[in-house]
Amino acid sequence: MASEAPIALGTPAYRRLTLAMLFAGFSTFSLLYSVQPLLPLFAAQFGLTAEGASLAVSLATGPLAIGILFAGFVSDRVGRRPLMIAAMFAAGALTLAAAVVPGWSGLLVLRFLTGVALAGVPAVAMAYVAEEVDAGSVGAAMGLYIAGSALGGMAGRLVVSIVADLEGWRWALAAVGIAGLAMAEAFRRLAPLSRNFTPSVGRPGALLRSAGSLFVDRAMPLLYLEAFLLMGVFVTIYNYAGFRLMSPPYGLSQAAVGGVFLLYVLGSVSSAKFGTLAGQLGRRKVFWIPVVLLIVGVALTAMTPLVLVIAGIAVVTIGFFGAHSIASAWVGRRAQGSRGQAAAFYLFFYYMGSSVLGSAGGFAWTHAGWPGVTAFCLLLGVAALVIGLVLRGVPPLVVEPPAPQRMPDP
Repeated sequence: MASEAPIALGTPAYRRLTLAMLFAGFSTFSLLYSVQPLLPLFAAQFGLTAEGASLAVSLATGPLAIGILFAGFVSDRVGRRPLMIAAMFAAGALTLAAAVVPGWSGLLVLRFLTGVALAGVPAVAMAYVAEEVDAGSVGAAMGLYIAGSALGGMAGRLVVSIVADLEGWRWALAAVGIAGLAMAEAFRRLAPLSRNFTPSVGRPGALLRSAGSLFVDRAMPLLYLEAFLLMGVFVTIYNYAGFRLMSPPYGLSQAAVGGVFLLYVLGSVSSAKFGTLAGQLGRRKVFWIPVVLLIVGVALTAMTPLVLVIAGIAVVTIGFFGAHSIASAWVGRRAQGSRGQAAAFYLFFYYMGSSVLGSAGGFAWTHAGWPGVTAFCLLLGVAALVIGLVLRGVPPLVVEPPAPQRMPDP
């Protein structure tokens, strides 16, 4: 296919594309994390432990993590836009099916398939925008995708909490699934046809060799480990906060617990502020600050007064998003000629942290209550801080390319 002029800022095509990307981000993260506040309801209805209920999240984020490594490879053959459309429709339909499937095993199978389907969006969204949009306008377009991701993650959790409180968790999942299908159709209608995509047939061997080169740089494995640990803390706190807050002495309603997810707004502010600060003072000098905030927030959640528990969750949110913003941009800086693969590996470890450590935190809750959860998260947080201090000693690259747009928030 012959290349055409890229889509320029201010044109009707650009407005359509940016709105489509907003829907893509919103849909992906609302479908992925909408079950998180429902975990106590799953545990009660199906007679599960907390770690058993957490599989509704982990069995979606785990396949998503693995799928991200391969979705870009598939999109090189079939195209970015068709893959994103198929992924969004499939995920919406699977979530709607999860609302009516009769048993827990069936629900887990559908969540697993939802994770596989959703891998087709975050893995190729940046490539689609970069190919179709004028270079000077890529940042603004990706900004709306990231904004949609943050809003979807927050709104999906809040909506299911409110609907579940009124009509039950099945109606809540049905609402999210229908909304996901509507946004998939909106994306299909709005997203411009690819004009600058050229199919390629790369060889897996070359892909593996290129991926291996990323791990030669001493900093990259450390940054990937940071993604794993930090996301593990964040998801564990949010996974099991509902169990604690709905139990005595708090006894909050499902809708009130869903309101806790409004704290995500603080994360959006934090990521921007810490990203700017890191650009001014240097990542090595700043990265430890949000990690320490994360640790302080975890410690605050161990207190009994409700106001301190909520404050602790707020500080965890601020610290996590700040650290994630710095780490993801740092990966892009160090990657040089392999940014796409570097981002894919970062997201792989990021979502594996959600899957593996998120469920491990449930084991801590079941066997040691909230003190066990805080001890587990403090251990992860301290490990992340130690690695951050080690990163201070890794020499910078002689020439670092311009920083890319940071990766989406959960």
